Amino acid sequence: MTLEERARVVEALPAEVTWDEMAMPEGDRHFWAKARTVDVLHGYFRHRPLKVYVGAELPVYYPAEPRFAPDVVAVLDVETHERDKWVVSHEGKGLDWVLEVHAGGDRKNAAEHNVERYARLGVPEYFIYDCAKQRLEGYRLPLPEARQYERMEPRQGRYVSEVLGLELEVAEEKLRLWHGNTLLLDSEEMLNQVKKKLEEMESSLS
Repeated sequence: MTLEERARVVEALPAEVTWDEMAMPEGDRHFWAKARTVDVLHGYFRHRPLKVYVGAELPVYYPAEPRFAPDVVAVLDVETHERDKWVVSHEGKGLDWVLEVHAGGDRKNAAEHNVERYARLGVPEYFIYDCAKQRLEGYRLPLPEARQYERMEPRQGRYVSEVLGLELEVAEEKLRLWHGNTLLLDSEEMLNQVKKKLEEMESSLS
């Protein structure tokens, strides 16, 4: 198959998942937890030398596997242009990092299934953030060739993502990300900081 023929095949793959393939909608908490995490990761990696693609609810195609759409994904050392789908055979690599967000309902079986599936597919790290119970779980492959996760243990309340080079924790009823001692802010938080500094400057000049 030529490159052009392969590109046409990839383009023809559906970019939407069916209701049967998706988890039930879970409302605002679920949406904003995902959106905020994507916003923070985009902002952080935009200023780093390593190219990291970050996507949300992206249909993912692994060879000979049913497609699936994780809440948030990250892939290292790839072009960061927008995509409608992630096709492993076309991109040349699989997912490096996955985050699933739970906001309600009984997601235990789905979570356990994904722990097995993502490990089998060789996804190095998988995190589950339950924003209803404000709880975080992390799983990592102990070796690149391993196909069974080891559960991560937090260090002073934070989980270390070796893939992202960041730390994750639940604080202030949010999933927070840290780079060393620096808390990563989302766009709204950064704008509020700028607004506060401007107000302080205006106050000092008056």
